[in-house]
Amino acid sequence: MTVLEVRRTERLTPHMIRVVAGGDELSSFPDTPYTDRYVKIIFPRAGVVYPEPFEMDSIREQLPREQWPVTRTYTVRAFDQAAGELTIDVVQHGDAGVAGPWAAGARPGDVVRLLGPGGAYAPDPEADWHLMVGDESALPAVGAACERIPAGVPVLAVLEVADEAEQQELRSPGDLRVTWLHRTAGIPDQLATAVRELTFPSGRVHAFVHGEAGAVRSVRTHLVNEREVAREQLSVSGYWRRGRDEDGWREDKAAERALAAS
Repeated sequence: MTVLEVRRTERLTPHMIRVVAGGDELSSFPDTPYTDRYVKIIFPRAGVVYPEPFEMDSIREQLPREQWPVTRTYTVRAFDQAAGELTIDVVQHGDAGVAGPWAAGARPGDVVRLLGPGGAYAPDPEADWHLMVGDESALPAVGAACERIPAGVPVLAVLEVADEAEQQELRSPGDLRVTWLHRTAGIPDQLATAVRELTFPSGRVHAFVHGEAGAVRSVRTHLVNEREVAREQLSVSGYWRRGRDEDGWREDKAAERALAAS
């Protein structure tokens, strides 16, 4: 576990909040090469008295499951080891959920407990071009990846957000071209449709497709079956599933893995 303190926050868009944390323990935080590097933020439950020192193993041994802290997974948008700062961007959906209200109310000095990091993807510097597809939940990883693209290399990004106000400025040494989609009720598979309409550059692509599980599956099916992109050229992950919180999505994934193994 890494224990930090909030240093500052910034509202990037009406629903995206940046939390910058720091502290002495960042000196031992692994600086991995992955641009989809993620951490699990630990949120103690209100009204529960936790044993000291605050350690997950002790908590799980001493308290019933319903009193265990809640964890939420977030991509590390940036890690500045020299400055001792770690940046996480959080989507806020009003007062619903756990992480959004926390980010909205975070103040300098607040404690932030993290597990991780994990991660598996970074843009292949040998690829001829790159494809980035996702929604708000993937924006931090997409932003970090775009900054790692070699100079002049084409990058096509197809990104779905709620509306124009949620668009962010993305920067890249590469030749970045972004298609922003605004979420509209009644338009299914908007991301996959937009990807189908793209004219792909020539050469070998390295694709990053992350976000809502159903949309990710549709885009992956198109890339593999219609564009004949090899699976080793894809980084694909469903970060969440519509109608499910992270705990429910974990249960769904566990059930799907068990079914596949049976």
